[in-house]
Amino acid sequence: MNHKDLWIEEKYEIEKGRTLKIKIKKYLEKVKSEFQEIEVVDSEAFGKVLLIDGVIMLTEADEFCYHEMIAHVPLCVHSKAQKVLVIGGGDGGTVREILKHDSVREVEVCEIDRKVIEICKKYFPKLAGSFNNSKVKIHCEDGNKFIKAQKNEYDLIIVDSSDPVGSAEVLFKREFYEAMYRALKDDGIVVTQAESFFYHQKIIKSLFSFIKKIYPISEYYYTLVPTYPSGMIGFAFCSKKYHPLNDFDEQRALKLQNLKYYNKDIHRAAFDLPNFAQNYKNSN
Repeated sequence: MNHKDLWIEEKYEIEKGRTLKIKIKKYLEKVKSEFQEIEVVDSEAFGKVLLIDGVIMLTEADEFCYHEMIAHVPLCVHSKAQKVLVIGGGDGGTVREILKHDSVREVEVCEIDRKVIEICKKYFPKLAGSFNNSKVKIHCEDGNKFIKAQKNEYDLIIVDSSDPVGSAEVLFKREFYEAMYRALKDDGIVVTQAESFFYHQKIIKSLFSFIKKIYPISEYYYTLVPTYPSGMIGFAFCSKKYHPLNDFDEQRALKLQNLKYYNKDIHRAAFDLPNFAQNYKNSN
């Protein structure tokens, strides 16, 4: 096939007529791990692209929009997060951003699929190179089982997961959020990938129906990512003590260097939701 005819297509909701096609220069790798199909392609517009089971996980062009927001929002709210757990996050982008905070002493990563880490080290070294830091420890285990064994252990838990299908489905259940609560220290924070308020209202409503019964403080915020469904993705902010706006440390945000997306104004604006999205979070 001529390279001019190479395209990848992610079928968001093909039955409703939604799909995304990206022109690519070549296929770099496609492997089937124990858990999923992992694919890397080189695209015309977005650089290298990582896909899991045909779904875009990241592109070199816009990954920072996601990784900066999932990491810096909670780390600029917690007074001094020293021990952080990342569940998922096998590409290393979230860890890369966490390590920009001097207060962090330990980062544990629980990624179920060792093959994701291997592939990302090969093709996305600017992200996965973070795994080589001496502060980082990797566990290739089931995140749901791992978290149940932890008690009063972490200042911050970040769930950098794929959509709630297959092995990731359990990461959107009440039992998992209860286990994370027990794994947090008394002033701990959890931030989780929480889908798009444009297309996943049932998932968001389900999450917040139990999150707000477990955590004293719960909010939803979002970031813009051009290659994700609807061009954005949201996060659930779950906290035992700190409020994401009232306890936001602007000075800490100002000290961060070499960021492309996150800043103090974006931090506050990310929690301002359209009326219809506020209804999802506040229902039940």
